[in-house]
Amino acid sequence: MSLATAGPAQAQEYRYWAFWDGAAGGSWKYATQGPATVRPDDGAVAGFRFTVSADSAAAGKPRAAADFADICRAAPAKEGRKRIGIVIDFGTARDAAGSERPPEVRTECAQVSEDASAGDALAAVARPLRYDSNALLCAIAGYPKSGCAEQVKDSGGAEGSGASRAAGRPGGSARADSSAGDDGGPSAGLLGGAAVVAVLGAAAVWQARRRRG
Repeated sequence: MSLATAGPAQAQEYRYWAFWDGAAGGSWKYATQGPATVRPDDGAVAGFRFTVSADSAAAGKPRAAADFADICRAAPAKEGRKRIGIVIDFGTARDAAGSERPPEVRTECAQVSEDASAGDALAAVARPLRYDSNALLCAIAGYPKSGCAEQVKDSGGAEGSGASRAAGRPGGSARADSSAGDDGGPSAGLLGGAAVVAVLGAAAVWQARRRRG
């Protein structure tokens, strides 16, 4: 994924929630699909990091390890359920917009149905979630209070608006039913709905093309 450039030497940056897959040794790998299409196995870890970047190469990784054994140590396995470790990194003060102060990094162990997605797992442990009219994940646990994948600077160095960023949003964020309200987003069931999966599939293709660009 790459975003339109702001000038010869500087790419446009966006403030958004990036989605990461836990990898071997507690490391992180930038996700190639959105969290509502990925259905992790029991023992997987999903990471969410609020970051400012122009592309996946520059996106901030979660600062807590993708350590399932540590995150889910107090959650015994249950028949018919799976456990997914969730790391939520709200970013640094430099990543924050305006006067907002990012909360501390959180780790949660989500126990969800066997067919649940990473988005379902997030919804189970980190409400309220907030989405925009295009069903892009804007806030986790109420952070940030406003804004959604905003362009930090345009070609003139000014703060971007929703209209100016419409064609260049970074990928890696959850999408869900666009009818979700601002008071918490859709339920976990809506995140897994067939119609939503179709929308997310298109979003995944878009993201892959942006990466190749």
